[in-house]
Amino acid sequence: MIFDTHVHYDDEAFDADREELLLSLPRNSVGRVVNASSTLESLEKTRALTEKYDFVYGAYGIHPENIKGLEIEETIDTVRRFCDTEKTAAVGEIGLDYYWDKDNKQQQIEWFRRQLDLARELRLPVIIHSRDAAEDTLRVSKEEKLGEIGGVMHCFSYSAEIAREYLKMGIYLGIGGVITFKNAKKLKEVAAMAPLEQMVLETDCPYLAPVPNRGKRNSSLNLPYVAEEIARIKNISPEEVCRVTYENAQRMYGLA
Repeated sequence: MIFDTHVHYDDEAFDADREELLLSLPRNSVGRVVNASSTLESLEKTRALTEKYDFVYGAYGIHPENIKGLEIEETIDTVRRFCDTEKTAAVGEIGLDYYWDKDNKQQQIEWFRRQLDLARELRLPVIIHSRDAAEDTLRVSKEEKLGEIGGVMHCFSYSAEIAREYLKMGIYLGIGGVITFKNAKKLKEVAAMAPLEQMVLETDCPYLAPVPNRGKRNSSLNLPYVAEEIARIKNISPEEVCRVTYENAQRMYGLA
């Protein structure tokens, strides 16, 4: 069985065939998925998916790209209410993203800290997004004692040296379709170095489809390609990759 630890099935890319696709997952050995919210609007959409499908769990948080125009304490209270519902797996996705916007770094850091505080308060793990923000993400993570909270560095894209810092904290690395790309040298090095016991599979669908479907809409059905590449790198079987990462995800999200 496969555990997809990070999906966005509330995205409009799935409007045409969402139910058909989701119902096909268990038949294709995808046992559980966690739908990660990213906007205020996606909180309710995520909860609705968890209520409709028994294998879908929810993560509730505000992505750093979507904090503009929101009042922080009011929004945190809203996120807290959603986290207090059944089948909540994590606070997320949260973090820092300097790729699109470098002008609000301090605001992003404030939101990151507050949502880490919320996770600590609720005793939930976190799903962390970090893009072009390696130094600040690691600094804040250390200052906020991320290892005591737990969680995953979603779509990990930094060096093996930075990966080691998170691994030492007991944080998991989320590995998705990018690892199948020919130019993903750094991520392949991370996968070779990191213990399988601290890796989890993810798609970030509808984004980042693996080879041979790169550029197309992604879904959990593509995760065998990711497992196969990790297996090749670590010289083990894809079945072992799926089994161990499933157990990791269960443990990380407290669902075992």
